[in-house]
Amino acid sequence: MELSKVTSEIFSKLEQKWLYHWEGKKTRVLSIDGGGTTGIVAASALIHLEDQIRSKTGDSDARIADFFDIVVGTGIGALLAAMLVGDDGSGRPLYSARSAAKFLAQNQTKLFKSRNVGVFRRRTRFSGKSMDAVLKEAFRRDDGKVLTLRDTCKPILVPCFDLNSSAPFVFSRADATESPSYDFEIRKVIRATSATPSMFKPFKLSSTDGKTSCLAVDGGLVMNNPTAAAVTHVLHNKRDFPSVTGVDDLLVLSIGNEPLSSPSKMKLNRNGDCSTASVIGIVHDGVSETIDQMLGHAFCWNPNDYVRIQLDGIDLQANGVVENAEEVLAGRGVESLPFGVKRFLTETNGQRIGGFVQRLVVSGRSSLPPSPWKDTAVSPLVDGR
Repeated sequence: MELSKVTSEIFSKLEQKWLYHWEGKKTRVLSIDGGGTTGIVAASALIHLEDQIRSKTGDSDARIADFFDIVVGTGIGALLAAMLVGDDGSGRPLYSARSAAKFLAQNQTKLFKSRNVGVFRRRTRFSGKSMDAVLKEAFRRDDGKVLTLRDTCKPILVPCFDLNSSAPFVFSRADATESPSYDFEIRKVIRATSATPSMFKPFKLSSTDGKTSCLAVDGGLVMNNPTAAAVTHVLHNKRDFPSVTGVDDLLVLSIGNEPLSSPSKMKLNRNGDCSTASVIGIVHDGVSETIDQMLGHAFCWNPNDYVRIQLDGIDLQANGVVENAEEVLAGRGVESLPFGVKRFLTETNGQRIGGFVQRLVVSGRSSLPPSPWKDTAVSPLVDGR
């Protein structure tokens, strides 16, 4: 038994050296879809991802932010992304994957608290005030500081749709560090990307200096799967990613948030019209699937550099997050092919994440600084002494 263990460790070390020699250093991208209110698929995948990182590095304090160079998310995926990279004041993330999932599970009913509106109170909406209170708690440090986009361990992207300009608006740390006119409180950014029209009122927010404002609705309407936005951002952001010249320099993990085999959201009213909720569901699914197919083509010469975690079915009504992790991870991996065709892989989602982590660990921790703002700007309190 001991000999077998030693042999396994030897081959593991040889594999890591071979992979490092073959791949070199790649920029690592983590993307988390929007959709749904439980976040069970993404949360379970993230917990397994971080557990695997800790197992393969032998570091019980390792975090996802240590091994990714940029994290992006939409809707509930943006909430998880921001929790993973929010800076606790010492350059470390506020939450581990497990603690973020636990917080989400414990506060789900408050984040998405139903209330009836209208003359006869027949329409159901979610309470914006209730979500505001939870997000305020989530993104306020122990020292009382309210986190903004500048206060992140790694670059972050979060999309919404701005009704003022009738165009997508992407919140980013890169823009925030360039100018306070593009720095927003993180809790307000999450409210913006979560403002699904049928469930929330449009959300108005302003930058920290008040010079830029946005009347936002759900980012999932235009970027439910924000992976393409992340790849484009990395390719063109030469300040943070100067060595990236093409997709060959990228390693991308994209996590979906809903099962592929969920019942169709295309439901007609009695008069034959499509409901608003149905249209939103179609947009969410269509955007995610289109982006997945596009990236599959972009990475066709190096398919192992792009991994999409998407389920073929799961009971989202089950309570909790961690309790359903085994079911999430045991689902077979799914690959998008041209013309909407899906191919089920022999590997499970858990196995695919494990293989991806092996490559993360080989290439080492991210070399990006926790926050360029900490290095380039002087704190107003210090400067004013």
